[in-house]
Amino acid sequence: MSSSCPEPGMGGGNATDSGPSLGNEVTDAKGSDRSTTAERSKTSGKKRKLPKKEKKKSKKKKKKKKRAYKWEGSQRSLGSAKRIHKELAEISLDPPSNCSAGPSGDNLFVWHSTIMGPESSPYDGGVFFLDINFPQDYPFKPPKVTFKTRIYHCNISGTGAICLDVLKDQWSPALTISKVLLSVLSLLTDANPYDPLVQSIANEYMQDRELHDKTAREWTRRYATAS
Repeated sequence: MSSSCPEPGMGGGNATDSGPSLGNEVTDAKGSDRSTTAERSKTSGKKRKLPKKEKKKSKKKKKKKKRAYKWEGSQRSLGSAKRIHKELAEISLDPPSNCSAGPSGDNLFVWHSTIMGPESSPYDGGVFFLDINFPQDYPFKPPKVTFKTRIYHCNISGTGAICLDVLKDQWSPALTISKVLLSVLSLLTDANPYDPLVQSIANEYMQDRELHDKTAREWTRRYATAS
């Protein structure tokens, strides 16, 4: 009688066809591990999405901060503008001796000023023009005052910068632009060679005052008079 079950190697196929092999199981397991790790890396790289309510709250907070900063800045500018308006009224009614100043245009924070050279100085007869720029937080910070007219002075640079204590470390909110202009006028009479911006002029001022005054008068005639 013939056997109903085929012998190995004969007839109905070999033993390996009866089910999945061990090798296939290992590769399937590795493939599934790789896919899961890839999915994890993708999801870990993405930022967590906020719910709609949280998004709205965060946006509102940012807007409030921006509005607060803008309001703070506008308040400072408003306070400065009020102070400058007050000083403009004062200097218009009672200008300091040999000085005048006022806004150059629509911008209240930018002024032009004129100073007449003091009689007892080598700048006598000269008319000197200055620019005044008020900071947004004036009077808590000093104005920036610069000469537009060239002048031979050890405390005034070639670009018009002024070395004056009330415009630096001695500034106080109690000071006004009228007092600043008077201090500049006084500087033309009494220079400070010990705190110069132009060292060569300061040396000449101390060592040969006559030559210094002669050069200062010549510059005044050349740059600060109409003739």
